[in-house]
Amino acid sequence: MERPSYEVALRPVHDSDLPVFFRQMNDPESARVAAFTSPRTADWELFQGHWDRIRNSSDVVRTVLVDGDVIGSAAVYGEPGEREVTYWIDRAYWGRGIATAALRALLAEVPERPLYGRAAADNAGSVRVLEKCGFAVTARESGYAHARGAEIPEYVLRLD
Repeated sequence: MERPSYEVALRPVHDSDLPVFFRQMNDPESARVAAFTSPRTADWELFQGHWDRIRNSSDVVRTVLVDGDVIGSAAVYGEPGEREVTYWIDRAYWGRGIATAALRALLAEVPERPLYGRAAADNAGSVRVLEKCGFAVTARESGYAHARGAEIPEYVLRLD
């Protein structure tokens, strides 16, 4: 069965994107799967302040669009040599290749290497997205997953 095609694009984050991100990041199932969420996502004022800081930093932060609709975000953040990728796609769009397409577009925009990615060890979808984009698992660590209220295993992946 052929997967439907979508026009996936990235653009800078607009103020009007923040309420969409807020809704997405407060979806309990999405947060559980992502696991490593920020405690700032549940409070609008903290969430907005967090995004204001991100947007005014040297990080590369983009809104993910599908057929012109805002469906998530993707970013490269952190210190040179330790920069990480992150992405969040609305749960209604999971399993359609959109996260992979968005991450590939972001990687084309940010040529520096190495880049790192992290995913909960049981988040097979996110690990698969990173691997499809050329990342390889380099370590298994554990970290506190705010969305699950516990320390859980995670994979560290690297793209050279």
